[in-house]
Amino acid sequence: MRSFLLLSGLMLGLAGSLIAQPIVPLVDPATPPATSGTAPVPAELKPHGSLYFSWGYNRDWYTRSDIRFKNTTTDNYDFTFLRAHASDKPDFKDFWRFNSWTIPQYDMTLGYLFHDKHNLGIEVSWNHLKYVVDDNQMIHVRGNIRGHYIDKDTLVDPDFVHLQHTNGNNYLMVNLVKHKVLWDRHHFKVSAVGKVGVGPMISYTISTVLGNHQEGPFHYHGMVVGSSVGLKADILRYFFLQTDIQGAWANYTNTYLGDDRVGRATHNFGSLQAIWAFGFNVPL
Repeated sequence: MRSFLLLSGLMLGLAGSLIAQPIVPLVDPATPPATSGTAPVPAELKPHGSLYFSWGYNRDWYTRSDIRFKNTTTDNYDFTFLRAHASDKPDFKDFWRFNSWTIPQYDMTLGYLFHDKHNLGIEVSWNHLKYVVDDNQMIHVRGNIRGHYIDKDTLVDPDFVHLQHTNGNNYLMVNLVKHKVLWDRHHFKVSAVGKVGVGPMISYTISTVLGNHQEGPFHYHGMVVGSSVGLKADILRYFFLQTDIQGAWANYTNTYLGDDRVGRATHNFGSLQAIWAFGFNVPL
């Protein structure tokens, strides 16, 4: 009996010690130990920014400009219009015709918005403005015209000089873009947008100087720099509406004159654009 009680006590003691020990899970030696914290997001799942495209239309206003007309090779003139006034030519009557979307003053943009804390982007824009020196305005003209010196206020009619960049006063610009989110709720977001850019003017000019008419072709006319501020409303992530006010400085240095394209017109002016556009995003 004593032996049975001793054996029973020994067995109960061993069982109690085993129950008191924590249960250790089996670990595969080939499996690396787990680390604390959030698992890293695979690179293929991280957002990479978005491409976007927009199309819109504009109205324009211009500063007065001193315009120099010169051809001393195949003609004999070198004179300047002082503070000539010019206007835009919106042509919105053609807006509703499907095959005439590029007749009005339009804006086209292709860009990429980086997905980072700075909300920066880069874009290429084509701004199709139109610039028309007003006919039959009184302008002070100074210089030489076929052997005669002139320095007086003159009524400038189209038979004397007519000048227009209407196909157009084109700004091809590369812009740095900055976004600032102002309001973001579900499927609707409003952002402030700022841009600064520079590029060439690939313009098409129609002119008549002393009866010698010239049209086109499209070619390099000079350089333009500009900046803009605006508002952008993103809708359902894939679509947006945008409005901008853009100021620019255009410097025309290579405008052809005459049917032989030997003469040149040179001038510079400031422009102000009001732009309304619609576009779509392609998240990457």
